[in-house]
Amino acid sequence: MNAERLLTHYEQIADAPDAIARLRRFILDLAVRGKLVQQEPSDEPATKLLKRIAAEKERLGKAGKIKVRNIAARGRDEPIAFDCPPGWALAELGEVSLKITDGAHKTPTYVEKGVPFISVKDFSGGKLDLSNTRFIPEAEHQILYQRCDPRRGDILIGRIGTLGKAVLVDTDVEFSLFVSVGLIRFDHESLNPVFFRLLLNSPFVEAEFDRIKIGGGTHTHKLNLGDLHTVVLPLPPLAEQRRIVVKVDELMALCDQLEAARASRETVRDRLAAASLARLNAPDPETFQADARFALDTLPALTARPDQIKQLRQTILNLAVRGKLVAQDQNDEPASVLARRLLDQPWKKKRNLEDVWPDKSAIENAFPLPRTWEWASVNLLVRPNETVTYGILKPEWVSEGVPTVRVTEMKTGTIDLAALPKCDPARAAKFSKTTLASGDLLVSKDGTIGRTAFVPPELEGGNITQHMLRFPITPLANRHFVRLAIDSPFCQSWMAGETKGIALQGVNVGDFRRMPIPLPPFAEQHRIVAKVDALMALCDRLEANLTATVAIRRRLLDALLAEVLTQADDRELEAAE
Repeated sequence: MNAERLLTHYEQIADAPDAIARLRRFILDLAVRGKLVQQEPSDEPATKLLKRIAAEKERLGKAGKIKVRNIAARGRDEPIAFDCPPGWALAELGEVSLKITDGAHKTPTYVEKGVPFISVKDFSGGKLDLSNTRFIPEAEHQILYQRCDPRRGDILIGRIGTLGKAVLVDTDVEFSLFVSVGLIRFDHESLNPVFFRLLLNSPFVEAEFDRIKIGGGTHTHKLNLGDLHTVVLPLPPLAEQRRIVVKVDELMALCDQLEAARASRETVRDRLAAASLARLNAPDPETFQADARFALDTLPALTARPDQIKQLRQTILNLAVRGKLVAQDQNDEPASVLARRLLDQPWKKKRNLEDVWPDKSAIENAFPLPRTWEWASVNLLVRPNETVTYGILKPEWVSEGVPTVRVTEMKTGTIDLAALPKCDPARAAKFSKTTLASGDLLVSKDGTIGRTAFVPPELEGGNITQHMLRFPITPLANRHFVRLAIDSPFCQSWMAGETKGIALQGVNVGDFRRMPIPLPPFAEQHRIVAKVDALMALCDRLEANLTATVAIRRRLLDALLAEVLTQADDRELEAAE
């Protein structure tokens, strides 16, 4: 395979999210299948390597230096689909290894200074990283080292939790291992240490690990030591192992270049996008319109990741609630008149300003409002004679009953009606204050704070759990504007406790009723909602385009990898003829 040609074509699709990772994986797969470098008839075949390894193991066993284990291979559902290239052979890990063991099965005593104690977390980028490891006393290390004595050239492998990740020991520093790490020692005269690590990290061997792993569900996956002996490995001649290592190093260096180039492009995009959004979030009144046009014209070209579109959506909402998204019209009835009308709604018990006054400290630290706007509270925007409150405590679930909304059903800004559980009607009747009406706004108050969704007509008469708030919005305000205000960074930060300097696990209903809501004139509310809808539709198109682009890049990637594999097969056939 021509590495330079691969790089030339691959740059066209390297921005696909998983492109470079897939390329690295593909390179390893080609390497261990004999399709990366040509076979040389003059190479000593792998069968002779296996005979030499067997003889060495027999010698060491008779000398009492290793334990010779005879373990039958696990039964297979399907035979191994592998055509050995000329000079190659299949062997089990137990055949080619001199030792397979693991680390300490009991947690030792940790000390500030001592002998490094390695777990899977100390594997970094395919290498052993001792920079942040924990330490154990020398005395405990010496006890552990009698059974498991890692040394330069050994392979360490994750065998609990993170399965199969293999690193080469490239240090003479003594250390001990935790039980989550397995140790594999082999005959360096017959197996190249770097190739052996590549082999154990390859997709072929990964499938073998999947075959023997146990656990799952509520239990952590793990690889039993005995089963590791039965893992099948494709082995090339020693000379070819060395050629493969050289070629893999060359191609991985090209992957590094691609990764660095992509990171550089991402950095430039991020800076340009951040600069555009920053100018909008802290607008200059004299240049805002030009800045907004520039941002909306250039952001589509700068947007390459979903998180960037999310930032754009947040910027739109931020501008909307600050009065920066549409122009103010001096002919609009000011929000102060609307606020008085809201206060004078026909309540059975007359309300006063103290009942509806928003969080004073939050207003003092908030952004300045346009001249025709006012600060309101959630309480001011409630329908007469109703309240914002949470739902059913300890609902009793039944097969037929009252549809009840949980936070789980509000993941996408709408309610997943098909997944709603049913609450016993008698239990739901005790929480009639949260009986749902079409158009009510629901807000999650616990766990995932601040998700919002409107109640659709078909959910009329349903209810909510205690982790949700029902907000019956007055018809004197545009309910869509109220929702976008709650969705905005200002209100989301307030609910999360960020404006108070503390992180909250849930929103107190009394506090929520006092949450500040920036209130524009009623006519401007409608204009803002229309503008936000148009800009969110633009974000939807950007998102759809991004999804389509990623799909195209992935198809191109599949085609490129298939082409490379076909060329490798063709060369193999030509060599055989």
